Amino acid sequence: MSESTPEERLAALHFLRRVQQRDLARTDQWIATEEQRAAEHARRRPPPPPPDWALERGKRAKPKAIHTSQCWNPFFMQAITRDQAIEALTRGAVPPCARCEPDKELGVLE
Repeated sequence: MSESTPEERLAALHFLRRVQQRDLARTDQWIATEEQRAAEHARRRPPPPPPDWALERGKRAKPKAIHTSQCWNPFFMQAITRDQAIEALTRGAVPPCARCEPDKELGVLE
């Protein structure tokens, strides 16, 4: 069996590189197409519903008020569970919102 020359080996490696570049370009196109499909799917999906209970934080992250979903504002509030809302109202000394009155809805009247 004859040995290949350095020129032949180099030509084969250049050929391999061109094939791999073409495969990589095709893979990149597939990825771009799937990312576009995923973005389109996300745009069509409705936003998640607001949480049932929320904790509003004031300056320095100090708890300011407890709210129901009627007052939900994701920029100023943190979603909390029913138990966390009751705990904050009863033991945490966090006041209820005067507008949505979560204390009445939770059955925690002062």
